[in-house]
Amino acid sequence: MPFSTINGRNVPIKIWAPLEEVDSKVIGQLKNVAGLPWVAHHVAVMADVHAGRGATVGSVIAMRGAIAPAAVGVDIGCGMAAIETSLRATDLPDDLRALRAAIERAIPVGMDAHPAAAWEGTTDELRTDGAAMMEGYRNLAAAPKGLGPRVACQAGTLGGGNHFIEVCLDTQDTVWLMLHSGSRHIGKLLADHHIERAQRLQHNQALADRDLAVFLAGTKAFDGYRRDLYWAQEYALFNRRVMLHLLSEVIRRFWPRVALGAPISCHHNYVAEETHFGEDLLVTRKGAIRAGRGDLGIIPGSMGTKSFIVRGLGNRNSFESASHGAGRRMSRGEARRRFTLADLREQTAGVECRKDPGVIDEAPKAYKNIDHVMAQQDDLVEIVAELKQVVCVKG
Repeated sequence: MPFSTINGRNVPIKIWAPLEEVDSKVIGQLKNVAGLPWVAHHVAVMADVHAGRGATVGSVIAMRGAIAPAAVGVDIGCGMAAIETSLRATDLPDDLRALRAAIERAIPVGMDAHPAAAWEGTTDELRTDGAAMMEGYRNLAAAPKGLGPRVACQAGTLGGGNHFIEVCLDTQDTVWLMLHSGSRHIGKLLADHHIERAQRLQHNQALADRDLAVFLAGTKAFDGYRRDLYWAQEYALFNRRVMLHLLSEVIRRFWPRVALGAPISCHHNYVAEETHFGEDLLVTRKGAIRAGRGDLGIIPGSMGTKSFIVRGLGNRNSFESASHGAGRRMSRGEARRRFTLADLREQTAGVECRKDPGVIDEAPKAYKNIDHVMAQQDDLVEIVAELKQVVCVKG
């Protein structure tokens, strides 16, 4: 699908979603971003776009010498990981409750943490990287006092909301493992701290939306934020690596001879320093994955629909990006008002997962149609594998 273009005050806005499906609040947020004096070339908007804090979820914003913390998102480094296994659908038992229970015992969900740093009992590589992560934590510009032990124990935990762990089947009946999580409580604390700090800076006082406050390159505040931001992105990646190890150990207990492929991993709330249109720029992807030519990525649907392993096509107009998922079509509050437990059970039929009031806001129909989203970005990515979950663990 070709993108549509609308005018912004300083740069145009290129949108991969049908304009009639983009509500006025989202358009307002996009125009506020396009009016920032530091934004370069254009704003790229993905097919799963919906309103967020300051910047929309599903937007790619390239800036010259500036970063807006709210354009990254409060779950810094949130992203996906997936592994193809040697298992086939016929290897799975008819009743998957024991497998889901084993995953939930191995990996804390919601606000829970491990009783001790889980990475210390894993591999030499994870132990070395975990120690380095904690050394980096002590050097953060905004390290919360006394939180270090919890930061260590939350590495390898899922969290809540739309985070998940899944066992999936592809269209060839091969079993995949997939998960979605970010930088946990510490990432949100760092994001909130720096958003509030940026809002107090003089150069941000006249902005149409103070949630779009930026740090300017060459300042102490910018350097402090970038150090904390990059650490949180690495912590989020490390969190997923530990979870993949723990999940793999669960699978090996059920199937000792299983072979596991190389992990596929991608952030979808992050900053990268990249060159586009001949300029060195600071690119924030909030609810978007990098889709450079040949890049492998993961685009999930919901807890009752498809997900996709994709390969980037390197489209320069999207800053080599694609959507990070289906995207919500209604708020969590609206989903809780609209759907019943019967609706949730119907929408997750055939999936071994929670079917209780605590996950009604994650009902599949609270999300956009993932097939439509994929069709709208066929110039951004090509599909490598189509997955459907049979087990889904939610926080």
